Amino acid sequence: MMSSRRSEALASSLITGVNHAMARLVDIWDSIGIMEEQRVERMQTVNKHIDELLHSMIMEEEALRHRIKTDVLTFQKQLDTLCLELGVEPCKLEEKLTVLQMEKNLRCRVESLLKEKNERLREMNDLKKQDEDLCVTLCATPYYIPSGSVPSQSQLQELKEHVEKLSKEKVSREKVFSGLRDDIRSLMDEMGHEPESSLERESICPDTDIFLLTHDNIKALQLLLSQLQIKKESLFSARDKLKERATSLWNRLSCPEPEGEAFREAAMSTLSDDIRRWKGYVEHLEELQLAQLEEVVNKVRQELVVLWNKCMCGPEEREPFSVHFSDNHYTEELLALHDTELLRMKVFFEEAQPILEDLEKWKRNWALFQEFERKAADPNRFSNRGGSLLKESKDRAKVQKLLPKLEEELRSRIEVWEKNHGTSFLVLGQRIMDYISSHWKEHCLQKDKEKNERMTKKAETSQFKTPTKRPHGTTYTTPTPNKIKKTPNMLAVRTATVSSISSTSSSSTSGGSSSTTFLCVPGRPQLSAKRTKTTEGSSGSRVPLQEFNSDKKPVAMSYSAFTSELSRKANTDAFLNSTVKDML
Repeated sequence: MMSSRRSEALASSLITGVNHAMARLVDIWDSIGIMEEQRVERMQTVNKHIDELLHSMIMEEEALRHRIKTDVLTFQKQLDTLCLELGVEPCKLEEKLTVLQMEKNLRCRVESLLKEKNERLREMNDLKKQDEDLCVTLCATPYYIPSGSVPSQSQLQELKEHVEKLSKEKVSREKVFSGLRDDIRSLMDEMGHEPESSLERESICPDTDIFLLTHDNIKALQLLLSQLQIKKESLFSARDKLKERATSLWNRLSCPEPEGEAFREAAMSTLSDDIRRWKGYVEHLEELQLAQLEEVVNKVRQELVVLWNKCMCGPEEREPFSVHFSDNHYTEELLALHDTELLRMKVFFEEAQPILEDLEKWKRNWALFQEFERKAADPNRFSNRGGSLLKESKDRAKVQKLLPKLEEELRSRIEVWEKNHGTSFLVLGQRIMDYISSHWKEHCLQKDKEKNERMTKKAETSQFKTPTKRPHGTTYTTPTPNKIKKTPNMLAVRTATVSSISSTSSSSTSGGSSSTTFLCVPGRPQLSAKRTKTTEGSSGSRVPLQEFNSDKKPVAMSYSAFTSELSRKANTDAFLNSTVKDML
């Protein structure tokens, strides 16, 4: 309201001013004496000036109004475009605004969005430059934003995260590259290895930017490192073999102490230098060896005999080399053959050592088992006191449990060994399980032989004797055999004595006689002994046990098969031995 009043006051004052100016002009014209016609002309001139001035001002204001309207339209279009590019909501103007206010509001909004657009573009350009540099270094794919477009806030955030991720990956790969190159350089220095390929030369180059931090380059360096590590191991192996060869030669030749100085010298700075040193020392010892061929060959033969014995090689296994072993024409070729055979036996012994150790353990326990068997058959063992029988019983049970476990372990080891090598594992010319079975067989045969001898001796000493005539007036009293209380230890002895008997069968004959047959465990020879019961008309003589039928081939057996037969329940008519039947 105040602005409208001021403009109205200015308009009225303008009219008043024009009126005063015209009145003053009229007064001037009157004082001059200007005639009416000239006065009219002058008044027309004043009117014309005023009209031209007002028209000019009106035109300028019209042009201003038009320009403002045009600006409003232009700003509206720019605002719509910016909102679309920046992904913001379109701007809505307030209602009942003048053109000038609309133009001002639109202009301010456009300036604000333009500033935001420029900031986004600047940030995008900076991030894209970093992203491109990282992608070139890492051979990665840059983050894609369409060219000519304004990135949204989410795109800028994703681009920023992508750059951060690549930066971390670069740091990680630089660490991997640095570690790989340090390890490669260290290995080359340790081995004294000179770079041969371009990759090896570049891997030890001090320039850190010579490699692109790509996965392929990392894999190439890792492969190179593994190859160098394999080469290092081969150099170590070669040096150890040379050292072992030098030690063997030194021991063979019985070199004086000054010759052994090389063994006490410190290792050279690099593996290659150390290998060259040992190679020269081996060559020197080999030259000395040529001058002492006969003595050296004989020492190698002694080592071979020791290894053959350790590996339990039989005559058949030693036979292929016997020609060279007995050759007295000492040459370098003969020594080479002996060294080859010695090396072969050493390799075999190293591979077969677990099996041989298990076999040796079985042999020790087998010896204990046989010793316990021998003690069980000794009648004087019950005179011992002080708990030794109890200890012996525990040790015996321990050995009896351990033997089948060792045999099973040997069987599994042998199966694996034979599967891997495609050949049979022989000891003393036969397979291990056959070797063990032969021991069990021999043990069973020995038990049967001892039993047969005892029963034969019993039959010979128990011939019928005619009773003497008693004196007149005396009574004859038949002595009653002492009843001996059976103790568990005595039962154990009795079980050990007849452990080879698994079952018995008896049958009655038509002549009033009965026979008892003894059956052996599988794997043991079968014995049969018949005893004829005396009748009223018999002479009382006893038939000795029949001899062992050697035509029957025993079946191979193990300790588990041997002990399983002991648990089988015997026939009710069976007798353990002839003395038991006599007592009945």
